[in-house]
Amino acid sequence: MLLEFTKMNGAGNDFVLVDNRERKIQLTRTQVAQLCHRQRGAGADGLILLVPCASGRADWAWDFYNSDGSSAEMCGNGARCFARFVQKLTGSANTLSFETAAGVISARILGDRVAVNLTAPTNLQFNLKVPLASGVQTVHSINTGVPHAVLMVEDADKAMVQSWGSELRFHAQFQPRGTNVNFVQVTGPGAIRVRTYERGVEGETLACGTGVTASALISAKVHGFSSPVQVRVQGGDTLEVSFKEHNGAFEEVCLTGPADFVFKGQIEIGLAR
Repeated sequence: MLLEFTKMNGAGNDFVLVDNRERKIQLTRTQVAQLCHRQRGAGADGLILLVPCASGRADWAWDFYNSDGSSAEMCGNGARCFARFVQKLTGSANTLSFETAAGVISARILGDRVAVNLTAPTNLQFNLKVPLASGVQTVHSINTGVPHAVLMVEDADKAMVQSWGSELRFHAQFQPRGTNVNFVQVTGPGAIRVRTYERGVEGETLACGTGVTASALISAKVHGFSSPVQVRVQGGDTLEVSFKEHNGAFEEVCLTGPADFVFKGQIEIGLAR
């Protein structure tokens, strides 16, 4: 099968996007992983299919898959790329909405940057004492569309992203679905640096939008930051997270950052094996 696609990246987090408005494309988990493979495919952290919104709650909807072929509820960087992809493909206005497994997301396109209003965070927990092979670590957690664990570190460059990230991702504390893991360094008033181990990628990515959001909101609580929080990611870009607080809960959470087109192409997708 010959598949047409668009490659995009949001702050270094890269995606393959496909127009499936006619719902003629059915991909297996193996085929998704093949598409996202760095050496044998187009190479991406995730695959996003544009589909009609069956519920009528939004303008559009997506089917989102991690690079290993598993489905995911939400992706902040992917949401910004998806919004620009939809606008370019359909000629829609600078504001649009789309339905995800985490809820309806609204987006505003600001040139090559996009602001997405995320669903309300849930399951905020502080100071969890989690035993690791290296000893007990203090971990905070929050769900910003997908679950995230957050560790505050003195130096992000020295963070044990791969080893601790993998251990926490599969830790009993976060079962049954596991968690993404973020290592957060405060770099100034209202400013942090984040490195993220992503579930479904099973390694560090250059950026993670929901992880950036989770890290900013946890930092706001732990360090008393006001909105907005500036977040520098491993890819070198800076994203902004704005929010409001009401009765101790976060509302009107917005993630703003780049969403860039890389190239368009066609790829032959083999039969599932």
